[in-house]
Amino acid sequence: MNTSDVQTQKRRYGIVGNCEGLNHAVDIALQVAKTDLSVLITGESGVGKEIIPRIIHDNSLRKTKKYFAVNCGSIPEGTIDSELFGHEKGAFTGAIGEREGYFGAANGGTLFLDEVGELPLATQARLLRVLETGEYIRVGSSDVRKTDVRIVAATNVNMAQAIRDGRFREDLYYRLNTIPIKMPSLRERGDDVVLLFKKFAMDTAEKYNMPDPVELTPEAQEKLKRYSWPGNVRQLKNVTEQISILSPERVITPGILAEYIPDDPVSHDIVPLNNKRNETHSFENERELLYKILFDLRNDVTELKKLVHSRQAAGHDAAAVPVSPVDGGRPVAYYHPDVAFPVSRVSKADEEFQMPEEYVEETVSLNDVEKQMIIKALERNKGKRRKAAQELNISERTLYRKIKEYGLDKDNV
Repeated sequence: MNTSDVQTQKRRYGIVGNCEGLNHAVDIALQVAKTDLSVLITGESGVGKEIIPRIIHDNSLRKTKKYFAVNCGSIPEGTIDSELFGHEKGAFTGAIGEREGYFGAANGGTLFLDEVGELPLATQARLLRVLETGEYIRVGSSDVRKTDVRIVAATNVNMAQAIRDGRFREDLYYRLNTIPIKMPSLRERGDDVVLLFKKFAMDTAEKYNMPDPVELTPEAQEKLKRYSWPGNVRQLKNVTEQISILSPERVITPGILAEYIPDDPVSHDIVPLNNKRNETHSFENERELLYKILFDLRNDVTELKKLVHSRQAAGHDAAAVPVSPVDGGRPVAYYHPDVAFPVSRVSKADEEFQMPEEYVEETVSLNDVEKQMIIKALERNKGKRRKAAQELNISERTLYRKIKEYGLDKDNV
């Protein structure tokens, strides 16, 4: 590692910190800059990945050419091909003219694809072709175009998991990952967090004409280093600005610092793809949804049962049942829009009427489902029966009856 070159680049781009991981990332960027190899930068959100492609471009033979940074995650899937590769006039609704696209505009220069893990699979195939042959086709065109673009990509997605899930092409990953560069998270940078706090505090004081920047006591510095910083440098900057503006004290103690730093969160892993994101799969939530669907189905079936009984009581017989002209004169099956099975009306000669409620209860007990839904609704509404009834879309009177029927009043739910 050429330490003097690394320090020169850090001063040039305002990079604060001396941790080994950060210095190594800058050093790799300088070494690869003179080549045209593709680079993939990985790291958590907020670690400052966007500075690496700038270093690569400005130290490359392409530094006099154009540099474009494209956030792939912010472009809608329906327009991303047009944004990257351009389109012809009339290629789609709203295409009132031609568009060159980033690959055409950046010809001879560098294209930084941020959040590359968010690209749709169809776009990944197009990108792979550009990397392999330097050729691409505009949307709505059949003409092959050539481009000479250096690709630097970045992602906070767990690419190995994305490949296993079939959300990212393995061949494209290896094309992009010719030279890997990993940016360390803030919690891995040790004393750098204190240096960054001082920088952000001085910047804020200067920006808003404050007499003095805030300072940390030694104890507060230790607390700052122990915190895990899930939002990394971006979060630290926000916290420093909040303290600088809102704190009446200019010397920050651990107690004051605790007011601005939230409780330590649980995980800092690189996010899985399309959890847009980053949610945990919850079977409890699925169970709640199923309970709600079956509860509504129970109500629908009950209403249907009442309707059938009322028709029977009114004297409707088999003669009133429509028959199918193309099905041998057999009774037509009636369907309820929210019931997943047909309700057939049959003649009195058949004598038996199979109720849909009985059919469902052969597989699952609707009574149990209904009871669970009532219990959950009461728990969510802290025992307030009126609100629980509104959530369940039933009357309070019906809810009181159900509570008594299932013995929930004895359970003090």
